[in-house]
Amino acid sequence: MGGNKMKVAVVGATGLVGTKMLQVLAERNFPVTELVPVASEKSVGKEVEFKGKKYKVVSMSDAIAAKPAVALFSAGGGTSLEWAPKFAEAGITVVDNSSAWRMDPAKPLVVPEINADVLTAADKIIANPNCSTIQMVVALNPLHKKYGIKRVVVSTYQSVTGTGVKAVDQLRGERVNEVKGEHTAYPMAYKYPIDLNVIPQIDVFLDNGYTKEEMKMVNETCKIMRDDTIRVTATTVRIPVMGGHSEAVNVEFARDFDLAEVKALLQASPGVLVVDDLANQQYPMPKDAHEKDEVFVGRLRRDESQPNTLNLWVVSDNLRKGAATNAVQIAEYLNAKGLLG
Repeated sequence: MGGNKMKVAVVGATGLVGTKMLQVLAERNFPVTELVPVASEKSVGKEVEFKGKKYKVVSMSDAIAAKPAVALFSAGGGTSLEWAPKFAEAGITVVDNSSAWRMDPAKPLVVPEINADVLTAADKIIANPNCSTIQMVVALNPLHKKYGIKRVVVSTYQSVTGTGVKAVDQLRGERVNEVKGEHTAYPMAYKYPIDLNVIPQIDVFLDNGYTKEEMKMVNETCKIMRDDTIRVTATTVRIPVMGGHSEAVNVEFARDFDLAEVKALLQASPGVLVVDDLANQQYPMPKDAHEKDEVFVGRLRRDESQPNTLNLWVVSDNLRKGAATNAVQIAEYLNAKGLLG
């Protein structure tokens, strides 16, 4: 990887995604000279570990004063709206994992395998897409280039880790109580139990009856793939899983396709791993995607109910490629192209 070594801030460093960002930065040997971990005021002074060294968590203001070259944000939309512009004004490039800037026409929304070429040195706030959108477009982009996507129908099966630590604690608490026959109190991230259950709601409902998560998939897909003619409809569902998100995707193309060619296109695509061996019951599962960066694709089959339509099953670790890894890959691209600092 080209570029210079640099000071790097991670905002939200003590959260699920922030912790994963630190892990991914270390694993991918991003050239960090000094880490600036940032979190809420109540976490200031706590320590986080990075590559065997301990760093004290600092405040937002102190992080800006430290002048990092890049700041990876994972601290929620409100925090990003308030603080990302202040970092940007100080000349710091922000890669933001919240939904705050994704649909801002002036801010790039980037999945490096697809549209990193839109980035310039002038882009000081760069949006990281929604986790469920990222894995879907990584799988669909090579097929769109070849066959032209007309319409996508997607149903998701999303991990509780997408909600955060509180949801993980709820699932674990429910499971322990179920096994032990106890009634120990645990935090409730959801209105309903999640263990032994499925909740067909992710984020709040909008006036059109869809949730915000569903409309993120609709709008972000078109922006990332630079094609507003693609029609997308989504149903997003929370399930009691911790390894990653899964998606059943039905995609209608403008042109007909050959299944063997589809498989070959996906196998040749960066960031995609095809697992599709029906004879041996091999297909993507969140357990297998856990702690991996690839987008796993399988169950490739023609939709026999209408022409030019493909079914596929897409799985990815939502904390890695769906969040932390994608953000680090954006920073890697910026660094390699000399667009930081």
